[in-house]
Amino acid sequence: QTLASAVRFTTPELAELEAKLSKADDQALAVELELFDKLSQMILEQAEKITTAARAIAALDVAGSFAELARLYDYRRPDLCENTTFDIKGGRHPVVERALKQVDEQFIANDASLSPGENLRLLTGPNMAGKSTYLRQNALIVLLAQMGGYVPAQSATIGIVDKLFSRVGAADDLARGRSTFMVEMIETATILNQATDKSFVILDEIGRGTATFDGLSIAWGVLEYLHDVVKCRAVFATHYHELTSLAAKLENLNCYTMRVKEWQDSIVFLHEVIAGQADRSYGIHVAELAGLPKAVTARANQVLKALEEGEQGAATTKLAEDLPLFQTTLEEAKPARPHPLVEKMNKINPDTLTPRQALEILYDLKAQEE
Repeated sequence: QTLASAVRFTTPELAELEAKLSKADDQALAVELELFDKLSQMILEQAEKITTAARAIAALDVAGSFAELARLYDYRRPDLCENTTFDIKGGRHPVVERALKQVDEQFIANDASLSPGENLRLLTGPNMAGKSTYLRQNALIVLLAQMGGYVPAQSATIGIVDKLFSRVGAADDLARGRSTFMVEMIETATILNQATDKSFVILDEIGRGTATFDGLSIAWGVLEYLHDVVKCRAVFATHYHELTSLAAKLENLNCYTMRVKEWQDSIVFLHEVIAGQADRSYGIHVAELAGLPKAVTARANQVLKALEEGEQGAATTKLAEDLPLFQTTLEEAKPARPHPLVEKMNKINPDTLTPRQALEILYDLKAQEE
């Protein structure tokens, strides 16, 4: 065969070899499929034994992992029963505890008793004191116990929980046109409609997403409904200190608070849960820790004092008329002008001075101070 730039030659033997090579791929694929079919058939014949072995290995793997976790982090085997007992001694949050260990800090363990007759716990205390951590750790202990694991506690006796409900955190649903408060109310409604007396419920700051009195009223109603209708084990964290008055009315409601210590015009969070109720929220202290300008926190203290001394409506009106006071607060918060000698020192670059120049400056500064 003559081409533009070459001539091609062939022989019958080469043509035969080409045909064999083209068939080889198809033959190899056919052999491979045949072998695969035979292997699949052999496996299917042993499927029951393989499945049984896989399940046994998986069970050993999970049990071994639980045992290793318990050995490394001092977890204990919980006692599960059929009643509605819930008694945790020295409970800890598994994730927070691990995080604190990485920075050489110790997690503060807390007890929890939600047994019959005291199945509803109202928890008050300032932000950053550990309320949400306490709620979550008890829910996680329930989850770990009922999945067959050891729990981060000294001891745990838990009545079987049929449903575990959590209303914690804040999030909106913009795609469905739901505000943060709407999402909170939908989730709370789900809990109240589906929980039974064998359920475990944690609720954090119900009603915070709306006006103060509306939120307090909703939280009040939810607390009473949990006590009178649902009768489940629940921990209810709130900043509405008014709810603590329900302890005198609801026999199964117990008030607890996060321990806080005041020291040198600041607060120390001890992260301990104790019986009682919080007398202050310390919100302004937390705002200072977060770095809010002093003008803001100073004005907040003035507003808080006015609200606490008088009726809220009248106090708010007076504060609105007294807005120029904020300018005074701003002036008080402005840093004082530095001393003239300090200003002069700040302008000096020591790297560019000769020893004689430095000595002259020192004599000059001493003379000005005198």
